[in-house]
Amino acid sequence: MKIRLKFFLLMTFVVFFAFSANSFPSKKIVQEYREKHERQILKEFMELLSIPNVSSDKKNIQKNAEFIKTMMEKRGIETRIMETKGNPVVFGELNNPQATQTYMFYVHYDGQPVDPEEWTDTQPFEPVLRPGKLIPGTHKPRPIPFPDPSKKIKEDWRIYARGSSDDRAPIIGLLTAVEALQNAGVPLKNLKFIMEGEEEAGSPHLEPFLKKHQDLLRCDVLFMCDGPAYYSGDPTLFFGARGITSMEITVYGPNTSVHSGHYGNWAPNPAVRLSHLLASMRDTDGRVKIKGYYDSVIPLTKAEKEALESIPSYEEEIKKNYGFSQPEQNWDSLLEAIQYPALNVNGIQSGWVGDQARTIIPPSATAHLDIRMVKGNEPEEMRQKVIHHIKEQGYKVVSRAPDKKTRMKYNKIARVVESEKGYKAYKTPMDSPLAQNVIQGLQEHTGEKPVLLPSLGGSLPIYLFHETLGIPIIGIPIANHDNNQHQPDENLRIGHLWTGIETYAAIIMREQE
Repeated sequence: MKIRLKFFLLMTFVVFFAFSANSFPSKKIVQEYREKHERQILKEFMELLSIPNVSSDKKNIQKNAEFIKTMMEKRGIETRIMETKGNPVVFGELNNPQATQTYMFYVHYDGQPVDPEEWTDTQPFEPVLRPGKLIPGTHKPRPIPFPDPSKKIKEDWRIYARGSSDDRAPIIGLLTAVEALQNAGVPLKNLKFIMEGEEEAGSPHLEPFLKKHQDLLRCDVLFMCDGPAYYSGDPTLFFGARGITSMEITVYGPNTSVHSGHYGNWAPNPAVRLSHLLASMRDTDGRVKIKGYYDSVIPLTKAEKEALESIPSYEEEIKKNYGFSQPEQNWDSLLEAIQYPALNVNGIQSGWVGDQARTIIPPSATAHLDIRMVKGNEPEEMRQKVIHHIKEQGYKVVSRAPDKKTRMKYNKIARVVESEKGYKAYKTPMDSPLAQNVIQGLQEHTGEKPVLLPSLGGSLPIYLFHETLGIPIIGIPIANHDNNQHQPDENLRIGHLWTGIETYAAIIMREQE
C-alpha cells in the first residue's frame, strides 16, 4: 500500500511538473491522439461540411449553429446559441477554477455564395476526398472513397467542399486540439470560443453583440482563426489584417439596348465609358492614381520590416501555380504589396458575350470594387476618395438609378452604391511582450521559428474586438494557401489540418508571462 502511495505521489509530481513547464511536449501527445482518431475527425468534419453555410441562407445557418453547439458540448464546453438581429453567434466556455488566464478563439462558420455548376464533378456541400490538388482545367485527380481502417490517410489528400478551408477548418482543428489535451489529462486555462455567422456578409451585427456582452467576452488575448498559412506550410502567426469596404459603380448610355450599326459612333457606350473610368483609377503597373489614396498609410515598424525580410519568397511557385508570368505591380515582394491599400475590380457586367453576344450598344455597365485597407485608412474616407475621383472625371454621381430628367440633363452619370460599411485594419505590435511570448511558445513547440506576418492580406473584423473589448489580438491561420477560398472547388489539404491541430494545442498550452 505504501509503495503504491509513493508511486502515485511521484507520478503526480511528474505530471504536475510536466504540465506546468512551457516546454511541455504537447506536439507528441496531440499527434498520437490525432493519428489514432483520424477517421473520426474527418468524418465529423465532413458532416459539418455537408450543411450549406451561405450567410444569407438563414435556415441552414441555424443548422450549422446547432451542429457546432453539439460538437462543442461533446468536448465538455458549456455552449449556447446567442441570437443577434442577423445570424446567431455560437459561444462556448471551458472553465478551470485553477487557471489564471483566459484565451478566446474566434472563428466564423458562414461562407460566401456558391455556384454549384462551376464545381468540378462534385457539389459544394457534398464533401469529397481527392488524392491531391485538382489540376486546373482538368478533372484529375478524381474523387476517391473514404478509406477503410487498413489504409493510411495521406497528408497530401484534400477535402473539397465549400467552407472546408474558409472557415470551418479551424472549428474541427480547435475542438480536436482541446479534446486531445483533455484526453491526456492536461490542465487547461480558461477558454472561450466565439463562432460568428455573418463574417462573409461584413459582420453587420458583430459590433452591437460585442458591446452588449463585454463582461461575458473578457479575456487576456483573442486568437483569430482564419486565413491561409504561409506558402511554405509552416506554422504561421499574423499580427493584423487589412480592412475592407466595397462599392458598386454603374454608368449609363441609352435607356435601352440599341443597334450598334445604326447608332455606333454616336450613342454613348457605357461599357467603353466604364472601362475608361476604371483605367483612370490605376496606372499600367497597378498603382492607384486616385488623389490621396496612400496618404493615410501608417509606415511599417522596424520589427515589421525585419519580419518581412526574414520570410523566404515563394513568388515563383505562386506565379506558376496561378498561371501568370509577372505581377502587375512593381513592389519588392508580394508580402510588401499587401501592406498597402488596394483597389480591386471584382467583376464587370454589361451586355452579352459568348453564344449570347449580339450587335448592340448596352444601356448600362456595372463594376463591383473592393477596397482593401491598411492601418491608418478609414472606410468612409477611402470610399469618398473614389467617389471624388469619379466626379473629377466629369460624372454626375447619384445613389439611385437616374430618371429621365437626370438623363437628359447630364452627359455622364454614375450610380455609386456603397454596398457595405466595412471595417478598418488592425495590428498588434509584433515586438510586444504578448506577441514575443506567443512566438516563443510556438517556436519551442516546432523547433523552428514560425512564419510571422505583420498583416494578413485578407480582411477580418479584428478592430471591433480591440475597440470594444480593449484586448490584444493575434491570428493563427491553418489552411493551405491554394485552397480556392471564395471560389469553386474550395479545398483543404489534410496535412495542413493536422499541423493546425498541433499549432492550436501549442498555443493553448503556452503560459503568458
